[in-house]
Amino acid sequence: MMATNKRRHTPMKRKPRPGGIRKEILQEWRGCEEAADLNAGIHSAEAFVTAILQAAGAEDGLHEDQVRATWKELAGDFISRHTEPVSVKNGILVLRVTQPTMRFHLEQMKPMLLTRIRAQLGENRIKSVKFALG
Repeated sequence: MMATNKRRHTPMKRKPRPGGIRKEILQEWRGCEEAADLNAGIHSAEAFVTAILQAAGAEDGLHEDQVRATWKELAGDFISRHTEPVSVKNGILVLRVTQPTMRFHLEQMKPMLLTRIRAQLGENRIKSVKFALG
């Protein structure tokens, strides 16, 4: 008599893989794993627009024309011909001055100018004034 092996052949049980064979085939075909987040390198335009507006002084609620008109009115004809508002950023008004002597003169008048600018544009909008030669 022949001894029969009553052991049945059972297939190996593997843990189910997420994505299974399709994922493995695509990975092999592409030569790399699939990115975890396909939108990881994409930035929304909102973040850039916000940064640009903040750099332009829009977060202070001031418009360029408003600042220029106010400066021309406060400074008068002579001073406004030799100066120009460049930007308002974080409450700091930057004025471009054409001559070093005009800059010195404006530095001496800074407290009075700041008071007048605040009265026209709002107390909390302009914290300081800086002068740049150019």
